[in-house]
Amino acid sequence: MKDHLSLLIPRHDIERAISRLAGQISEDYRGRQLVAVGILKGAFIFMADLVRQIEIPLEVDFVTVSSYDSGSESSRRIRLLQDMTIQVKDKDVLIVEDIIDSGYTANYVLRHAKDTGARSVAICALADKPSRRETPIEIAYLGFTIPDKFVVGYGLDFDNKFRHLPDIYTIEIDDEHA
Repeated sequence: MKDHLSLLIPRHDIERAISRLAGQISEDYRGRQLVAVGILKGAFIFMADLVRQIEIPLEVDFVTVSSYDSGSESSRRIRLLQDMTIQVKDKDVLIVEDIIDSGYTANYVLRHAKDTGARSVAICALADKPSRRETPIEIAYLGFTIPDKFVVGYGLDFDNKFRHLPDIYTIEIDDEHA
């Protein structure tokens, strides 16, 4: 029942990436009505650090969606568990996601924001795992491209564990968990 962690992205690299992303977002959205929409639960730590560094006024909201029944494999069935509470009609929406792998979740939230009348919708992701992509998705603001390994830490989880870790690790999941 032992899970093996290997450091993939140390916290100082995460901090530098967030600073870079916040600078780009601040520049691109200056003078616009920005709503940052975090996808819970995974994006909460990344989003908190990101919005504190964005240097323009913005609103913050969250959605909760599920594509994982439990464990490490996506079910590919997206369910909206909690919708946005802010009206995004005629506003610019920045979807903040922890990791994009198959692309289904981000694509679902992107379409949902467009369907609610957002003026524009873009995606900001901490990490991208393009080798797992099953549906095309454009990531406007990206922290890291990572290998096809299961990762945890900095909000990313395995079965709702390991989110609290301040760095990002690959995890080898022992057969009892899989």
